[in-house]
Amino acid sequence: LNVTEENFVLDTLAGCIEYKSLLDVVVNAFFVRDGKYCLISERNLYIVICYLATFQLEEVGLQHFSRIVKSLDTAKMQKFLRFFFNTLYLNTWIKDEWSQFYDSLYVKEKWIDPLLRWQPRVQQLIEQLTDKLSNRTTTIKTSTVTQPEEFNLTVPKPRAIPIPLPIPVLEKRQHVPPSTYKPPKEKKQLEEIKRKNRRKAEVTVDRNSLRAAIQPVPYPLSSPSIKSMSLQFRDKNVVRESVKCFAQVQIDNIPIKLNAAAILREGALYQRKMEQELKRIENLLQGAGDPSEFLEWQKQMRGKDMEEQLAEIECRRLQGKLSHEEAVLAHQNVIQENKKKADLMREEKAEMMHQYAEKRLQEKKEMRELVEQVVEGHKNAKQAKIKLQKYKKQIVQEVCEGNRELLRQALEEEEEKLRKRYELIQQIRAIESLPSLRHKFVDLTETGGHGLICEMSIVELRERLALLREAQKAAEEEKRDQIIHEKQAKEQLLLDKLDQISLFRAELGRAAALKQEEKKRKSQSGERPMKDDRILNLQKKIVEKTMERKKQAGLL
Repeated sequence: LNVTEENFVLDTLAGCIEYKSLLDVVVNAFFVRDGKYCLISERNLYIVICYLATFQLEEVGLQHFSRIVKSLDTAKMQKFLRFFFNTLYLNTWIKDEWSQFYDSLYVKEKWIDPLLRWQPRVQQLIEQLTDKLSNRTTTIKTSTVTQPEEFNLTVPKPRAIPIPLPIPVLEKRQHVPPSTYKPPKEKKQLEEIKRKNRRKAEVTVDRNSLRAAIQPVPYPLSSPSIKSMSLQFRDKNVVRESVKCFAQVQIDNIPIKLNAAAILREGALYQRKMEQELKRIENLLQGAGDPSEFLEWQKQMRGKDMEEQLAEIECRRLQGKLSHEEAVLAHQNVIQENKKKADLMREEKAEMMHQYAEKRLQEKKEMRELVEQVVEGHKNAKQAKIKLQKYKKQIVQEVCEGNRELLRQALEEEEEKLRKRYELIQQIRAIESLPSLRHKFVDLTETGGHGLICEMSIVELRERLALLREAQKAAEEEKRDQIIHEKQAKEQLLLDKLDQISLFRAELGRAAALKQEEKKRKSQSGERPMKDDRILNLQKKIVEKTMERKKQAGLL
């Protein structure tokens, strides 16, 4: 670049940095409103154009500014200038945002009023860009087509036909033996052995389950109520029912590996249940009432409440389905109304397009007259431009001479600093080259001689550390023995809890089997409840709405 262009670029860069806060307000708002689909990498381009239009338009001139704008992308510049030179935006939010950084009176006089004065002339530039966009035509360059010419090549001699090679005869392969497709005999023998072992295991399991059902249940407490319960479990009828339901209970009682926490938790649960049962039996012996009737009544009431809740849920589901059918009908009605509105809008659009075409023709005539007036004004602006360039060259020469003097002074100061630093390094190296005594004899039996009460020599310190290590080892051995004893006691406690849990599980399994049989008998004897009247009415309404929706869809 020459000196004038370089100074213009540097001034523009310095101005963009100085007024960055003001320019960011306009550019950020442009990206939010009109420039949603513009690239963020073009942000600096809009900042420079905004700076030139706000601070340099009077100095640069509209002609030079127009050349800069027209050298860039027409659509982007037209969109940004139309946004920035909007009179409403300049008088409202742009003025308010800039007043947060500078005084409002200063902003109005220095920036807003000049922009409003330039707005009619810039609006003409925007209309020129708009016409350029509307009249843009893609010109296809036609190039001369190259005509190919044939090469003058020598004609090759015809090749001799090669003698065909004899086809090799393949050897006959052996057939696959039939044993490949048959399973081996060993597999059948293993399956037969597995089947026999399974039958034996089933027979032994049935015998063990019958024996366990007939044996008395051991209880740890010796109470008359507990003995009566054990006699009750040995009744023949209970044994017969438990043998019938053994297959179902066996499926539920799958063995699970328990850890220590689970064993203690389950043991505490069973212990708490046993205490509650003992307390209930003692209350019965003392004359307290049996709450079984109340529990049965409570169970019936809960069953009725559950049926009512299920009926209410079914009603809500059917009401939702009914509202869906009504919404579909309403949607179909809306579609018909939208079709009518669309036809009316098409007619209005055709009429508006006709009016717009007439308006565009009138604007083009006015623009041609305005262009002729602008060309006459440009001829008078060339002389003013030449005077301005001479004045700027004189200022640049004065600034360059001042910069040279400052550079010379800075170089002299830097040389003085380097000379002093070099002398300091020489002195440090001379001091380091002097010899020094580095060996020192140490007696480990002597103290430091600092005059402290707790002072000791290194030998004494080592002896005391050895004594502390021996004492620490003895404490660790004692702690290890204690942990082993505690672990053994805990394992014994877990084994006792496991025995107790297995007894309780067996009894709970028998009780669950009896309860399941009783529940089956009740479910077979019971009758299915009738449906609610509300549900039947809602189902009828849904069927009617569905038929109406299908008729409406057929009409559409």
